[in-house]
Amino acid sequence: MILGVYWYFKFPENLYRFQFFTFINGMGGHADNLAGLEARVLVEQPENLLKKLEELHLRFKRMYLDLKINGNQLLISTGDYTLFDEHFQFVSEIEQLLILSHAHLTETPFEATSTRNFRPENRPYETIQHRFIQIIGSDFKKDNAENLSIRIDCNLPLSCKKDLINHLTLLCHEENIHVFYYYEKDFKSQCNLMLIFSNGRQMENAIQNVHIHSFGNKILQLTQKYPLHFGHFGGMDYYPLDGPFVQLIKDEEYILIKK
Repeated sequence: MILGVYWYFKFPENLYRFQFFTFINGMGGHADNLAGLEARVLVEQPENLLKKLEELHLRFKRMYLDLKINGNQLLISTGDYTLFDEHFQFVSEIEQLLILSHAHLTETPFEATSTRNFRPENRPYETIQHRFIQIIGSDFKKDNAENLSIRIDCNLPLSCKKDLINHLTLLCHEENIHVFYYYEKDFKSQCNLMLIFSNGRQMENAIQNVHIHSFGNKILQLTQKYPLHFGHFGGMDYYPLDGPFVQLIKDEEYILIKK
């Protein structure tokens, strides 16, 4: 799974500017759909452009690219539920190809007579096998960014908290996790923790995959070393709101809002 900074509901303002592509925001809930980027253009020599797009896709193998074609009219689109920087870099490269092809924007609808689909490379789908792991999004951060993270709620004796946090930090280095912060609530001799694990911006040639099952197994092993229990102890008065306390951070302005 890829954790980190992404866009879904809003465009990454101040980061990217497109001449041809428009952003189609995602909609969650009952109207669930992908976020996307699409361009409707006229191109004098579409076959030349199609060949260059195919070559470009070899660099961006994780992307899908759909093309609807009618003569010299093309509708070019891509998207996902999590648009990382890599998606916008891909579209930036397509924009350059459109400029070199002397493309023109058009708003005229057309019926496709043919299609070309460049599918992403096959990637194994990893299910969440550990019930104590939650995959969470975030509210908006800098440039409308959101963040995809792992959250784990747990409690343990206060005397073990420091050692656990240090152990978790080492575990992050093993599991390709570059962001780790937590919230806490200490009371008497106990402590409730909300642990958050993630990564920063996901750029071309620097995508950070996290193997959730491997990570979960190592967390589970910690229950043999520490008197660690999943979930929070006590009621809302003991909910862990103190923090965040940062252990590892990358691209902080896109992940945490400083108070």
